[in-house]
Amino acid sequence: MTGKASVDQTMLSGKSVLFVMAVEAEYGPHLKRLFTPVMTGVGPVEAGVRLGAEFARLKAEKMLPDLVVSLGSAGSRTLEQTEIYQVVSVAYRDIDASPLGFEKGATPFLDLPVAVPLPFRIPGIRQATLSTGGAVISGAAYDAIAADMVDMETFACLRACQLFGLPLIGLRGISDGAADLKHVNDWKEYLHVIDEKLAGAVGRLEQAIASDALQLASEGV
Repeated sequence: MTGKASVDQTMLSGKSVLFVMAVEAEYGPHLKRLFTPVMTGVGPVEAGVRLGAEFARLKAEKMLPDLVVSLGSAGSRTLEQTEIYQVVSVAYRDIDASPLGFEKGATPFLDLPVAVPLPFRIPGIRQATLSTGGAVISGAAYDAIAADMVDMETFACLRACQLFGLPLIGLRGISDGAADLKHVNDWKEYLHVIDEKLAGAVGRLEQAIASDALQLASEGV
């Protein structure tokens, strides 16, 4: 790592990167050695409000980042537990205006598909689709979700990024889903493993930026 651009931004191979996480429990010793994230709190409302306010502050100071990375844990009934996946598309599972004739999962009067693609790819990291919502998903609740994995913040981070014209990468470690959740410790059990593996993914991100594999400049960033 080449040093800090500010308290919340990290310089990776000449690009300023803003890392975004939900809670301290996901921010372990391996990640703490690499960056200081914006902590949003849990859920899409907290993430959207907190990150939007942070972007407004950074824009006023002419310090908007080159790239935003949303990272943390996710649940999945099908993906490998404790493995790291990069988000190839994200959907907002809570929205349902179908009684008014809109497609379920589509926000009315917003020109976005139900599953919004994230175009940037880090070589060497597995890919998966993501569903964001305000409820913890466990057991049979997965039956109603088409995406590979679930979280509670990434779609809100994406909308804030779109408002300010910033590219987003999503990185998620699978913390739960193989068994039903019955206690907060079921979610916390493997966070230390995910912390170490996410740190490795950040290293791959820096390599991708250095080699121009992300092609950020071609997107006007």
